[in-house]
Amino acid sequence: MPASSFAMSRGSVAPTIGALAISIFLVAAASAQNYPARPVRLIVAFTPGGTTDITARLIADKMHDALGEVVAVENKPGANGAIAAQYVAQADADGYTLFFSTVGAVAINPAFRGDLTYDPLRDFAAVGRAAVNSPVLVVNANMKAGSARELAELARKKPGAITVGITGRGAMSDLALQLFEAGAGIQLQSVPYRGAAQAITDILAGHLDGLIGDVPTVMAQVQAGRLKALATAARERSDIFPAVPTFAEQGIPDAICDNWAGVLAPAGTPQGAIAKFNAAMVGALNDPQLRERLHDIGTTPAPSSPEEFGDFLRQEIARWGRVIREKGLKGE
Repeated sequence: MPASSFAMSRGSVAPTIGALAISIFLVAAASAQNYPARPVRLIVAFTPGGTTDITARLIADKMHDALGEVVAVENKPGANGAIAAQYVAQADADGYTLFFSTVGAVAINPAFRGDLTYDPLRDFAAVGRAAVNSPVLVVNANMKAGSARELAELARKKPGAITVGITGRGAMSDLALQLFEAGAGIQLQSVPYRGAAQAITDILAGHLDGLIGDVPTVMAQVQAGRLKALATAARERSDIFPAVPTFAEQGIPDAICDNWAGVLAPAGTPQGAIAKFNAAMVGALNDPQLRERLHDIGTTPAPSSPEEFGDFLRQEIARWGRVIREKGLKGE
């Protein structure tokens, strides 16, 4: 081809490519501006009726007025959140299929499992953090221990004799217990349960010494005086139990297991759609009525921007990877 013809050919292609890029940009911008134009699916990795599910549904219901469309919660439980995570990672990146994730699926699973089909940083875009719900160490109200330190002293006298329930191997309660043991240099006997309800029954009946469970599951019994809260596995004291010190305050700084929840979108989701969903979620979480309802079920609202949640997620993935390696924590 003559040089002049080649130049003309290149010249004719360049505007076409440029026009196509502009067209795609304008379509994406218009789509984001009109978002949402139909119901949004919010995928929860746990069964209906649990704390995460109820939290997601309360927030989703409150967002309807701001978005003008329904946010429909769907449950896809299993594999500590991996099933739901994989489903959303493979969904269309249009803002209509989002993941209401907890820490396990995106920050803990990568450190325990080498068979994940998704990468939490590569395959997702941060939309915003929603809430925090931390594990609490509780014992029978009659036990002669008023703090985690005092329980550790009892454990040193009888290694392996004190039984503490957990809600499954590799669960946040299990990790909190392992970090407590490692930090205090003690040996407890962990007892796995399918859920906290039976464990609480066993504590009250004297068949179990203690339990590490999340705030909502132990709140009523602690407030009634039948269980005694010794420590929270959190960065800060719970606003539900402000008088209960953290493990860190009692000399065990690594026992931080904040079980946060937040929303993620498939990577490549338009920023306009992410910004709109985040604004509606933050508005809902700042609503006094919703905050009161979440407080009543033992959940602490913790809204953030997409950028803040993205930074937080990277920090959590790095921290859990380091802690699990250094402390030799065991999963399922």
